[in-house]
Amino acid sequence: MIKKIVAFALIGLSIASCTPTQQGAGIGAASGAVIGGVVTGNVRGAAVGAAIGGVSGALIGRVAEQPGQCYYRDQYGRRYIDDCRGGY
Repeated sequence: MIKKIVAFALIGLSIASCTPTQQGAGIGAASGAVIGGVVTGNVRGAAVGAAIGGVSGALIGRVAEQPGQCYYRDQYGRRYIDDCRGGY
């Protein structure tokens, strides 16, 4: 249990000075790896989850660096960034 606490503390400290894009990528990759590993029960699932989570997290983090910009999906499910609508 103590090893897990120390590991999470080190991860938190290591991303504290990163940009929002880097933080999003790191958190997304870690979360994706855990979810992919748990769902599939193998390393390949964890690797795929880490890749998908890292890219998604980086996209979301990049939006945080652009004031007045929001993250949207079009009718086909594609993600894009545009000016925020209606006071968001």
